[in-house]
Amino acid sequence: METELGPLLAFAARARVPDGFGYLGADGVVEERPTETWISARMTHVFSLAALLGREGALELAEHGVRALASGPLRDGEHGGWGASTSDRSKAAYVHAFVLLAASSATTAAVPGAAELLDEALAVWEDRFWDDAEGLARESSTPDWSQTEDYRGANANMHGVEAALAAADALAGTHPETTARLRSHALRSTERIVHGWAREADWRLPEHFTSDWTPLPEHSADAKADPFRPYGVTVGHQFEWARLCLHLDAVLGERAPGWLRADSAALFTAATERGWAADGHPGFPYTLDWSDRPVVVARMHWVLCEAVAAAAVRYAVTGDPRAAGLQHTWEAHGDAHFLDRSTGSWHHELTPTGEVGTGTWTGQPDAYHLAQMLLLGADRPVRGSVAASLLP
Repeated sequence: METELGPLLAFAARARVPDGFGYLGADGVVEERPTETWISARMTHVFSLAALLGREGALELAEHGVRALASGPLRDGEHGGWGASTSDRSKAAYVHAFVLLAASSATTAAVPGAAELLDEALAVWEDRFWDDAEGLARESSTPDWSQTEDYRGANANMHGVEAALAAADALAGTHPETTARLRSHALRSTERIVHGWAREADWRLPEHFTSDWTPLPEHSADAKADPFRPYGVTVGHQFEWARLCLHLDAVLGERAPGWLRADSAALFTAATERGWAADGHPGFPYTLDWSDRPVVVARMHWVLCEAVAAAAVRYAVTGDPRAAGLQHTWEAHGDAHFLDRSTGSWHHELTPTGEVGTGTWTGQPDAYHLAQMLLLGADRPVRGSVAASLLP
């Protein structure tokens, strides 16, 4: 495809700031806002992947990210863990999942300081967020951990599964018991959310829950386009879960339950057939309602990225020729509509008719989804994590 990793990494490198990585505007200038932990962690992850490929300058950028997370102002030296940003000290599972992912990929890439960061990030994740009785992660807490939010979310757990698989891969050679435990955690979360709630809802995956994990189908009805907790069915997350099922299947091997592949196929098919051009225009709307009608019709770059990545992994694992065809069709759509040739990145939001939109996202803040799409679509082996797939 026309979109390439090299120009994307060059653009992403502009995000470097003293305390991590900042939020990039479409012009490649860091916007004036507090440095956010999720962006710093995701960029550290991306540059760690690039370091595994031997890309020039990537190792130094990954090391910068590790230092920022390990000892910079994003880290809470008093209470432990990481604040949401340099100005917001609340503790969120979504944020910590990305710190764990960054530390895992950096450890796999042998980035100096990464192994120590991984030890700390994993301890915080398991001590503060993982609820072993539920097999799922809690959502968020006050800065001192004294109060936990009543809300529970599938999004944070999805990225918790991704991070657990990455940490398991990073520790496989040195800590086999931890690796087995983390893969078990990932499977338990996936079983509850995908094989449980999504399957029971005919592959319309619930996102929002009470503290006792009762689904909240009308959550965010007054903020339908929320960037992290939107209303209804989030098409891109269906693709992400479909892909994660296959990563789990790959690492579990003969121990993998048969429902992982079956549920992955069902989620992939539902997202494809209900999502694509649901409003009559090419592309995937951000969200659908519970009758498959479009709610937020904006086209988010990350949704298309996850569709391409899911199709690529599906083809690699199952040989499904339809998945290969869809991958190429969706890649061409991305090149034609999302690619910003002035930056090498993708516009993060478009209107249904292809204009740059700003209803949910402004600028081109990070490279996580697009970089992973490019790497997963490049005919590499499917392993638990993207980082592991880059190893010999």
